[in-house]
Amino acid sequence: MSQLVECVPNFSEGSDQEVIGAISQAISQTPGCVLLDVDAGLSTNRTVYTFVGKPECVVEGALSAARTASRLIDMSRHRGEHPRMGALDVCPFIPVRGVTMDQCVLCAQAFGQRLAEELKVPVYLYGEAARTASRRTLPAIRAGEYEALPEKLQQAEWEPDFGPSCFVPSWGATVTGARKFLIAFNINLLSTKEQAHRIALNLREQGRGQHQPGRLRKVQGIGWYLEEKNLAQVSTNLLDFEETGLHTVFEETCREAQQELSLPVVGSQLVGLVPLKALLDAAAFYCDKENLFVLEEEQRIRLVASRLGLDSLAPFNPSERVIEYLVPDRLEKSLSDMSLRAFLREVGARSATPGGGSVAAASAAMGAALASMVGQMTYGRRQFQHLDAVMRRLIPPFHAALAQLTSLVDTDAQAFATYLEAMKLPKNTPEERDRRTAALQEGLRGAVAVPLALAETVSPLWPALRELALCGNLACQSDLQVEAQGPQGPHVGLSFSSSWTMGSATSFKVAAKALEMGVFGAYFNVLINLKDVKDEVFKDQVRRRVASLLQEAKAQAALVLESLEARQE
Repeated sequence: MSQLVECVPNFSEGSDQEVIGAISQAISQTPGCVLLDVDAGLSTNRTVYTFVGKPECVVEGALSAARTASRLIDMSRHRGEHPRMGALDVCPFIPVRGVTMDQCVLCAQAFGQRLAEELKVPVYLYGEAARTASRRTLPAIRAGEYEALPEKLQQAEWEPDFGPSCFVPSWGATVTGARKFLIAFNINLLSTKEQAHRIALNLREQGRGQHQPGRLRKVQGIGWYLEEKNLAQVSTNLLDFEETGLHTVFEETCREAQQELSLPVVGSQLVGLVPLKALLDAAAFYCDKENLFVLEEEQRIRLVASRLGLDSLAPFNPSERVIEYLVPDRLEKSLSDMSLRAFLREVGARSATPGGGSVAAASAAMGAALASMVGQMTYGRRQFQHLDAVMRRLIPPFHAALAQLTSLVDTDAQAFATYLEAMKLPKNTPEERDRRTAALQEGLRGAVAVPLALAETVSPLWPALRELALCGNLACQSDLQVEAQGPQGPHVGLSFSSSWTMGSATSFKVAAKALEMGVFGAYFNVLINLKDVKDEVFKDQVRRRVASLLQEAKAQAALVLESLEARQE
């Protein structure tokens, strides 16, 4: 899998477009870096840049941006709503794909050391890169902000991790580190700054101090006022959106504002980019809360944008704000994003990838898609109204599996590419040979894991497919007969519905066989990759498991076909 690190440097300049543009250009012109977002704030006087690339590339991009900022930003004249202590205030490195947190720690260390050496400025490490517990959180390091630095730098406990313990008025100090994906999320209030800050104190994990913690874990927060928008904001950072999600922060802010202070909430604002999962988690919350049945990803994101009021200050365009929507097209070719014609050309080309594993995943994905289609053609129709609750239960597993199986089309090719990279490792010394052997074994395990995941993804679908085959829409006769009435009379409708019945039943059958074929392909891909694995216990466990999944697929597909035949008699 290709490596991808996200870097989100925050610079203390939010109004001078020449400075903002120069820093953007410095990042964009760094080889291997793709600038995804530039978010400037006038009242905060701060610009958040988001760019991605391989580990070594993002370090160079961050250094290039810092060099530019050192020429153009003078911290001694800086004023703004956002807490800050340096021209480049904070520069985190975040694992996105194919990269561990430890590798991002190495990025932060390399960046911090080189920044301090080149610019002769103090640099602190935070987050997962912190060397002491007292420096783990950004607010702890930034306490007192820029104005407190002259005195702070004289204290032994605040000696920088890199660079001199001296105050550089034009720069201040920089904090760099490694962390999980942070979401900057602001909730808009028609209130004063003080009221917004009161809510933030009640919610943020730190609360009002050691003896008065807040309610939301992994959430930082303050209140401020945006003069240009004539409203206040509860400004939050979600340090781990999987522990405390967007919807939780929004709902709790609404409760505090409306029930405790009788204040209106007028939407919210996402600063920078957001992971797709954070929006889909919020969608799942609102679908469950309001008993909604919304399947399509685009519609679920639209639902979240509506419920959170994400377009209250500016249009919220998911194609420009969701990181997964930006990265694939900008950095590398994705098999699942290709047209069918292009994918088939890739399969038929003189290349080992995409191969049988990707084709098996594509087949299984099409089977899940067909099953979802039949379910959705049953749901919401008048004559099948009594089945609506059943369809709302049966359709989502196929829809979810479709996304998982589609992603495996690419993952299979990437796993094979990782193995090929291991093959190219040097083997001139005993140490090199050991490293190469270990990398090859790890690559084989990865190549086994993907088709096994395919078979495991299909396995839970069989009961739902069997139930769908027993009650799903095979005819839609009454609706289609009415629609097909014409000058030639009712026989047109009868003929059309008969054809439709056979077509719908065929969709069921193809779905079952496509899922079975996907597992069939997965089985043989697992076996071929297991052949050279040296761990015999692992080999035996996987071989037995995948054989069991193949037998299940054969038996369950046959049962689905039998049910369909019985319904058509």
